[in-house]
Amino acid sequence: MMELSQYDHKYVRITDKFGETFSGFARHEDREFIMCEYGGDEDGIFIEDVLIYNSLIASIEEIVPHGTAELWTEQLVLRRYRPDDAEPLYQRLGTDPEIIQYSGWNPYATLEMAQETVRSFIDSYENEGSYSWVMDWEDVQIGTIGAYDYRNDQIEVGFSVVRGWRGRGFATEALEKVLDYLTENEGISCVTAWCASENAGSKRVLEKAGMKLVRTEKDGLSVGGNTYDRLIYEYRRKPRERQSQ
Repeated sequence: MMELSQYDHKYVRITDKFGETFSGFARHEDREFIMCEYGGDEDGIFIEDVLIYNSLIASIEEIVPHGTAELWTEQLVLRRYRPDDAEPLYQRLGTDPEIIQYSGWNPYATLEMAQETVRSFIDSYENEGSYSWVMDWEDVQIGTIGAYDYRNDQIEVGFSVVRGWRGRGFATEALEKVLDYLTENEGISCVTAWCASENAGSKRVLEKAGMKLVRTEKDGLSVGGNTYDRLIYEYRRKPRERQSQ
């Protein structure tokens, strides 16, 4: 039997004894937990919702993930979209008029739009340059976060949080994790974001996550008959410390 605990909360590739391969974020569970929950008499690794028992693992190796890899923070799981996310995201984000107050755009505004949005994100996962996550708190979808329009070593990040979950630090926690992943793991030099000058909540999240205001576009946003200054933020990859000789 393999010592699987060393792979807990790491990205791995597993080949089982039937020749199937599973890649992703590993969660190790011990024999007692699996016996209680699943009736098995050995430990194992979960890759998303798939449990691979120790005795069925032919090989396991740690890998470097790319694209929309599952990310964990202190309170959240940032995971890929699933088809059954469409209806709850429509109910929790699509029906909230505050979502478009400073952007004028809501991809979940109808159930049909939510279904198409979720399908497009799922289809995009074939591309390692795709970054689209659901913020999951104990199996509740409390928001979304993603990065788009990668060009010239720069990408733009955006997020939405469900009403009732705002102001509790979840957006900052998710953004900090995504900024670190995009710059340190994916090697992207600069991550940008923007918000309306009156959007105090978004400004607070961007700044607490370490993004810096670099430019103000006077009257740069027109939404619902209102005009706002557009604030441009940046986060740049931290320079690596030089190794001592």
